[in-house]
Amino acid sequence: MRIHTDIENLPHFKKAVITIGTFDGVHMGHRQIIEKLKTEAQKNDGETVIITFHPHPRKVVSSAILGIRLLNTPGEKAELIEQLGIDHLVIVPFSDVFANMSAEEYIKDFLIEKFHPHTIIIGYDHRFGRGRLGDYKLLEKKAKEYNYQLREIPKHVLDDIAISSTNIREAVLHCDCKTASSLLGYNYFFSGEVVHGNKLGRKLGYPTANIHVSDEEKIIPGNGIYAVYAQPEGYTEKLKGMMSIGFRPTVDGKKRVIEVNIFDFDKEIYGQHLKVYLKRYLREEKKFDTLDELVKQMDQDKLDSLAVL
Repeated sequence: MRIHTDIENLPHFKKAVITIGTFDGVHMGHRQIIEKLKTEAQKNDGETVIITFHPHPRKVVSSAILGIRLLNTPGEKAELIEQLGIDHLVIVPFSDVFANMSAEEYIKDFLIEKFHPHTIIIGYDHRFGRGRLGDYKLLEKKAKEYNYQLREIPKHVLDDIAISSTNIREAVLHCDCKTASSLLGYNYFFSGEVVHGNKLGRKLGYPTANIHVSDEEKIIPGNGIYAVYAQPEGYTEKLKGMMSIGFRPTVDGKKRVIEVNIFDFDKEIYGQHLKVYLKRYLREEKKFDTLDELVKQMDQDKLDSLAVL
């Protein structure tokens, strides 16, 4: 898959079959659209093109920017889409200038001039252009003039996508790994840089990698103890481990931290990125009276993790 971020220097796509959307999560609902995209492209000997945006359009056109929480970073989204066999991913820099194109300009100067689409696959409720005045009917009206085919994504598919996206976000925030994995079609994951902590885990026999997630929009799972797979930078295999997210009430309880103990692993990985895949939520975090009690519980957490990994 080729990834394009400069829309002024796009290649000439071969009979482009395009669709447009945020595709946050690239979950089971989105995959119905992607399969339709691939089927249309195969039928017409064309290339599949997914158009998405960064930053999220709501950050540019809405004043309520604080509440945006996303399942994927741009890099994660690209990784997931590539796994599904798409030819091109175009990440459009979403700006005030772009948002203020008229609906007609959006079709003529963006869709037609940049992509020369053979087929556009879009939802009936898709809105575009200044004031969100462009819609499916306008694309339908312009189809003959610009010589493209139009395919509608059914309402029930779009409703399923919207409901699933909301449910996945809620599931991740509320430690419901089973629901999240079922709707995503994969284990929810995130990554971050391994930073120095207070090294207490090492003294307790459970050295941990403290993770700093730099993308503020990325949804971090709810507090608690999890069985996880961990993938250090440069590793192709996923390693078994357990993770704690929370305030470490037994130790200090002041700052929310993410700590991963990778089983049977003793490499120094400070400054590297670690990817973590959620497998199962084990328990809530709790305060222990002594460190010995904490270690005893961690022994049990490891056994519980190994049982499900």
